[in-house]
Amino acid sequence: MTDRLILGQTLAFAGDPFLEGPGVARHETQSGVLIQDGRITALGDGASLRARHPQVEVTDHGAGLILPGFVDAHAHYPQTAIIASWGKRLIDWLNTYTFPEEARFSDPAYAAGIADCYLDLLLSNGTTTVASYGTIHPESVDAFFAAAQARGLRALAGKTCMDRDTAPAYLRDTAQSAHDDSKALLTRWHGVDRLSYIITPRFSPTSTPEQLDALGRLWADHPDCLMQTHLSEQTDEIAWVRSLYPQARDYLDTYEAHGLLGPNGLYGHAIHLTPREIDRLAETGAAVVHCPTSNSFIGSGLFDMGLRARLRVGLATDTGGGSSFSMLRTMAAAYEIAQLRGTALHPAELLWLATGGSAAALRLGDRIGRLALGYEADLVVLDLASTPAIAQAQARADDIWQAVFPTIMMGDDRAISQVYVAGHPVKP
Repeated sequence: MTDRLILGQTLAFAGDPFLEGPGVARHETQSGVLIQDGRITALGDGASLRARHPQVEVTDHGAGLILPGFVDAHAHYPQTAIIASWGKRLIDWLNTYTFPEEARFSDPAYAAGIADCYLDLLLSNGTTTVASYGTIHPESVDAFFAAAQARGLRALAGKTCMDRDTAPAYLRDTAQSAHDDSKALLTRWHGVDRLSYIITPRFSPTSTPEQLDALGRLWADHPDCLMQTHLSEQTDEIAWVRSLYPQARDYLDTYEAHGLLGPNGLYGHAIHLTPREIDRLAETGAAVVHCPTSNSFIGSGLFDMGLRARLRVGLATDTGGGSSFSMLRTMAAAYEIAQLRGTALHPAELLWLATGGSAAALRLGDRIGRLALGYEADLVVLDLASTPAIAQAQARADDIWQAVFPTIMMGDDRAISQVYVAGHPVKP
């Protein structure tokens, strides 16, 4: 593996800006990142690093801002082809667009083609780690992991499990097959290279209690795995859950009663939580994931970023209910939603959500999501003047936050100068 020194501006976080303030970020204008064997081995003055390591390959990004690669904590890669479909809320969205498209993933060739397309779209937008749902078909998970492995990505995924008659017959498994298929995929892929398996019931309305029990047992047998699902995304969904699980105290209880609540739990959306649900998520150390473009696109509601005071919170595109593959656009949407709730998120908080915050939500905060010694060298380099509109705003900036905020709010794949996966440049 080639040793490499990349030069530019750097922005490194020594802690969580939500808890400690933006001052935990250190900005350097003439900086460098030394990469050896796919990891960051030195940070500091670029000229000094260059003098100390004359033998390494050097890439000078000029005024480009070097950040950790973006981390997307909740996505549905099988929905790539139906992104930005018109006019539905959650339940109608699933029946009209999602389920018919997911049926196509029984074909390994189709799954492989979408996986390749999806991961290339992520890389072009600066995302270097993603946690994705598959479909009920084991072939969908095999295709995703094979594509991620070929690109050297750190990636997480699981077979989506649905056995209730609320899902169409052509997209149902059983309690036993959900357990057995998930276990086989876990055995095949979990911990291989940079891949992790996630136990994945879609959500309570499409699983019977028997299936949730089976997946709870599997998680108990493999507690090092994450478990991902959906929670309290829309009010009509919550009413649906109440009708299907009348004995449950609330939506979260439909998981807790079946062994699907724990410190490695990852709960997408989590918009309309009750006080008890917030307390239990905090007590167990679970994480929630904010999906702002999806929440606005399908009319779900406004996530409460105040939960950061008690919970680990990740940020996610939720493609294809989310309307963009870009974590820049996702940060912008998170800012806009927080504004509607009366809070102006600081640029440091937005960047942290898309990097270290999402990494922590995925229990990967000790290896990705930060510019720090020993961390995996998954990096993105931002052009802070990628369009005329952004350039004129950036030119007036008095500090790094004013310089980077226009890119957060208006940037797209044109702002992504380069992406490094384990130290290897991957954007043409």
